[in-house]
Amino acid sequence: MTGQISQRELESYLWGAANLLRGLIDAGDYKQYIFPLLFFKRLSDVWDEEYEIALKETKDENYARATANDRFTIPDGAHWSDVRSASRDVGRALLNAFRAIEAANLPRLTGVFGNASWTDKAQMPDETLKNLIEHFSQQALSLSAVPEDELGNAYEYLIKQFADDSGHTAQEFYTNRTLVHLMTQMLEPKIGERIYDPTVGTGGMLISALAEVKRRGGDVRTLGLYGQELIQITAAIARMNLVLHGVEDFEIAAGNTLSNPSFTEKDRLRTFDVILANPPYSIKKWNREAWQNDPWGRNFLGTPPQGRADYAFFQHILKSLDPKTGRCAILFPHGVLFRNEEADMRSKLVEADLLECVLGLGPNLFYNSPMEACVVICRTQKSPARHGKVLFIDAVREVARERAQSFLKAEHQARILAAYKAFADEPGFAKVASTEEILEKDGNLSIPRYVRPAENINEKDDRDGQDLKQIWETFETNGREFWLQMDDLVEMLDGVVVGETDDA
Repeated sequence: MTGQISQRELESYLWGAANLLRGLIDAGDYKQYIFPLLFFKRLSDVWDEEYEIALKETKDENYARATANDRFTIPDGAHWSDVRSASRDVGRALLNAFRAIEAANLPRLTGVFGNASWTDKAQMPDETLKNLIEHFSQQALSLSAVPEDELGNAYEYLIKQFADDSGHTAQEFYTNRTLVHLMTQMLEPKIGERIYDPTVGTGGMLISALAEVKRRGGDVRTLGLYGQELIQITAAIARMNLVLHGVEDFEIAAGNTLSNPSFTEKDRLRTFDVILANPPYSIKKWNREAWQNDPWGRNFLGTPPQGRADYAFFQHILKSLDPKTGRCAILFPHGVLFRNEEADMRSKLVEADLLECVLGLGPNLFYNSPMEACVVICRTQKSPARHGKVLFIDAVREVARERAQSFLKAEHQARILAAYKAFADEPGFAKVASTEEILEKDGNLSIPRYVRPAENINEKDDRDGQDLKQIWETFETNGREFWLQMDDLVEMLDGVVVGETDDA
């Protein structure tokens, strides 16, 4: 047994392991090696801890072994100490241990260690692997030394560090956590609910929902957490993330949410109480033809254009909501609010009275993109007072920026949350619009059309008799819309230039 490690020490220790790989492999591949080793070390140390406690109490080795295997089974020869003692073919020893642990803990840990090239000695020689193993061996990662919340936080720290190092490939990997926290507070997940993220990434939104229930004093063991992720290694990281946060009831599927949704019941999609999502924005390579006859009925608003699958993900999410308790918060680029090619789908959405709130946020909250983001909140059963109404919040200035990254401070989150709960007009910040008013604007949801700038010019210009306030408001409104449309155009052109590598 060892003393508890401080959060700072833990983060430094974990990042030190990544530094051993610097210059040997691409920074974007660190996660394929560091996360499985961290997870393997944690499982082995927790197993040892529980074995020792049980043995001390009973003096019975068989009982102690059974007790340790109750949480996770570590087969003979597949413990961290077994791999540490390997003098050669370390990659093969690791791979054998990983597969043995996965096989002994089906289906919970299926594929959890990913598929990195452990046996490729040209890329990962024995010496490098032994250095990594000795580095991890410096600290015990038992529950007493590193509680679940602390290790979970350190894991999130590594996810962000890896995202920072991997540049443009990180969008599916990391969503701004301050924004995720706000989205979770707006939906208020409760004990016993089923929470789903159809583009789950590393599981950050599910973890945030878990933390919100815990913060409110709820028993998180009653939650069911579900997610699907296109990229296999990212899905594996999400599974590790949930286990390291102490989550027991979860299901993370790997695969394509649009073409092959994993959560189905007979001929229908499974439904959930809460859905949080940051779908890949405006992907262009997806099966639009199949969507026109979607067997799951997800095209009830229409078929999105080939160049933008945003409304395909949107409709998948709406279709996956529980008809009585369902609510969702989705992070989108602003273009979904006003693009002409999606106008009919947008009008149908407004007519269906599913849309509750459109929240506009400042730039740089998407990873490695200066675009302004928005969050769309929908509910299958809005409160009577909100029927036929949509709240628009213009929080473009409620953002802080440090070291080229934007984030929401606690006071920003508090102001936005208060406006959302109040569901009332607040000059220059929030506006409640009726569905009739929105449909008169052809379903256009562009926030500047509803939330006008606060009064900051009160004087009339007596020289020419014009109302400067009106001129200023018109200028700001038209200017915001113009630049949002420019952002959308630039984003679309970027996708064409890079060769459209996204898929769905």
